[in-house]
Amino acid sequence: MSKYNRLEHLKELHGKRKALTQEKVDKAIQRLIKARKTINFNSVASESGVTKKTLYDNKEIRERIENLRHQQSQVPTPSQVKREMDDNNKDAIIASLKRKIKRLEEENKELKEQLKINYADIYNQL
Repeated sequence: MSKYNRLEHLKELHGKRKALTQEKVDKAIQRLIKARKTINFNSVASESGVTKKTLYDNKEIRERIENLRHQQSQVPTPSQVKREMDDNNKDAIIASLKRKIKRLEEENKELKEQLKINYADIYNQL
């Protein structure tokens, strides 16, 4: 029978817990990215079920979250992109609407002229 080494057993347990924590955090980050949610310590902690203290204490996890958070802050949000598109396209939209108004006014004028002709024809038939 081999001698039980408590220290080795504790190291083994610690390694397994650390690997499990890393796996939970990785899966949580993947889910957050797929859902297009913000990545920060609070969101990763609530999604993974790992405490914020653990996230902050683990150097690798901390750096990863900080890097992802920084990357997300550099990417404009959909509302920012839409606002920029609206500002950039505003002049084009205005020009397009002016052309449409002019076309509709011309069509309206032609229809009024046709209506006058038709009224004149009806009047002459009487």
